Amino acid sequence: MCYLVNVMSKKNCDREDGKLKCGYSSFRGKRSTMEDFYDVKLTEIDGQAVSLFGVFDGHGGSRAAEYLKENLFENLLKHPEFLTDTKLAISQTYQKTDTDFLESESNALRDDGSTASTAVLVGDHLYVANVGDSRAVISKAGKAMALSEDHKPNRSDERKRIENAGGVVIWAGTWRVGGVLAMSRAFGNRLLKPFVVAEPEIQEEHVNGELECLVLASDGLWDVVENEEAVSLAKTEDLPESAARKLTEIAYSRGSADNITCIVVQFHHD
Repeated sequence: MCYLVNVMSKKNCDREDGKLKCGYSSFRGKRSTMEDFYDVKLTEIDGQAVSLFGVFDGHGGSRAAEYLKENLFENLLKHPEFLTDTKLAISQTYQKTDTDFLESESNALRDDGSTASTAVLVGDHLYVANVGDSRAVISKAGKAMALSEDHKPNRSDERKRIENAGGVVIWAGTWRVGGVLAMSRAFGNRLLKPFVVAEPEIQEEHVNGELECLVLASDGLWDVVENEEAVSLAKTEDLPESAARKLTEIAYSRGSADNITCIVVQFHHD
């Protein structure tokens, strides 16, 4: 396949206790620039196994997504209540990291932004947090289940929130905040604050024998691959890196016009 010269990064990572394996693939695709970033951290805190996975899809430039890769998980792991109240820690860290990014870019002429779709596994509790239109989907007892809902401006609750804050949602080829941004939550985007926020929606799952795999990906995948198909394909591969690579290749072959980044996590139970 000739397009593989368009540098596709891919890698496997396994947790030492053997309970999960992960792989990822990130591909510039048909875009002239690469604005997707990802982060994976496998660590241990106070004897507790902790795994963190994140996909960050930039828009208007790559700086916001790159900043999240460099700082979001580092900030989260330093939160004093990370182990005791993980959902609170995630919510506060998302919003503080957004504030920090805007301050760091206060003198910049650009106004880029980024999505963030993250999965944080602490012990046997999985927390999926989302801002924007990247997405997390799991396979549970053989069925696909989205653990995030895309933040689109025409979502009734999002439209109401934006309008209550004094903003407007306008049709400009698609529904956009202020006629500009086609998502209702994002990091960065200083000029669209306070309508576009970085407050995450968080869902929690208990990890047991029913949880088979997790797929985290930017919308370059979800634009052309349905949730059910993504997890079904992810389960056909022995190695999660092979699954992630296959998903990015399929998305590209189907005409995805965006950067494509995918993380696949396979869970192994005793």
